[in-house]
Amino acid sequence: MKSLLSNDYLVLMARVFIGFVFVFASIDKVAQPDDFAVSISNYKLVPDFIATLTATVLPWVELLCGLGILAGVFFRGTSLLASIMSLIFAVAVGSALARGLDIACGCFSQDPSVGKVNWEKMLQSTLLIGFSLYLLYSTSDKFKLERLIRQSKPESPSA
Repeated sequence: MKSLLSNDYLVLMARVFIGFVFVFASIDKVAQPDDFAVSISNYKLVPDFIATLTATVLPWVELLCGLGILAGVFFRGTSLLASIMSLIFAVAVGSALARGLDIACGCFSQDPSVGKVNWEKMLQSTLLIGFSLYLLYSTSDKFKLERLIRQSKPESPSA
């Protein structure tokens, strides 16, 4: 019996789930970086200039990370990035909850009335961390573009 870390189909399902979550989460942020900067500022964790810089860069990192996970390209790196981003978001949500902030999370929509920070968001973040770490430590190579690229490279002659 295959271990969970090497089960090709479980890894594929986790990749599709995490990949689509990150791609979907990036869309509104890419389209509305100014609104995303406000969402980041609402957490009161970083100065406004850091929030603006983060709002400009992070959505593109999320998008590329999600696409990399879906395609199976730069897989270890994108899985590590997904784990780190999920952990940072969980810390931010936990901090907002501990301080009693009534703010929108800024996850999938920049509409301030959508997706308030709550314990459900904390659970979602925890699940994203778990799935991302699962992908990071998975050993399945099936259904990855990286595998096809490696297989198509001609072997170098032995010395």
